[in-house]
Amino acid sequence: MRERVRDQIKFSFSENLLWYALVLGLAVVLALLALLQYRSSRQVSDATAKNTQLAGRNAALAAGSTSQRIVDIALSLHKKDFAALDAWSLAKGVFAGNILRPEPLKRTIALLVPSMRFADLDIPLTVTATDLDSGELVLFGALGQDAPLVDALYASCALPLYFPPAVIHARRLGDGGLRGVVPIDVARRIPADLVVAVDVGPGFDEPPAEKKAAIPPLVRAHGEAIRVMMAAQTERAIAAWPKDAPRLIVVRAVAEREATFAVGQGERYFQAGYDATRRALG
Repeated sequence: MRERVRDQIKFSFSENLLWYALVLGLAVVLALLALLQYRSSRQVSDATAKNTQLAGRNAALAAGSTSQRIVDIALSLHKKDFAALDAWSLAKGVFAGNILRPEPLKRTIALLVPSMRFADLDIPLTVTATDLDSGELVLFGALGQDAPLVDALYASCALPLYFPPAVIHARRLGDGGLRGVVPIDVARRIPADLVVAVDVGPGFDEPPAEKKAAIPPLVRAHGEAIRVMMAAQTERAIAAWPKDAPRLIVVRAVAEREATFAVGQGERYFQAGYDATRRALG
């Protein structure tokens, strides 16, 4: 499997094509890498803007990391590297503000991304987050404001209950998926003939999990509610894509519940991403 990943993904820039990668969940990094591998094999020119829940994998590519390096890191990760339980949350019970510690996730992002600021990236990158007080969708990077790269990337995946919010420029920020799981409206700001959106977020096409993860009922209830709202949000966003806008292709690589932390499925997700991209683009 790993031999299929190119050692270096080469990007060339053109205003005629926009690849807009929108991904949820650390485990599905390989679904995105598979799309990039397929794109590279077809020698497609592109201008790239990406934003994700865990946008670190996209930033790593924008920073010039090789796909093989990211694959190796992704396949070596354990849950403790990004989803480490905050022991104090057990003592606080329902009064806990978050159940996972932010530090391991930030360290993993820093490991994936060898750059500190957006200005250091080789490829323009836009990351979304949500202002938890105003509800505004906040953009960092090429289409938004500047901020330390790791902080912006952490904010983009700080889903309430799981992680504490990031504080950037005196604003409390959480997961950008609260406002746009597949924020394709942002992509319309960039001149393009084609927009390719990779959607591995919650969806109504996901069958019930054969084996449910061992998580507390209260956390599961929160996750189920978020899943329904995010799936509906994505459906509306795709349905509302204007007819006079650039052509939109949605790549649905992974449609599984409780896949966010399924690091053991990395190679299968890579293959799923490659196959779904090949079907979508021909």
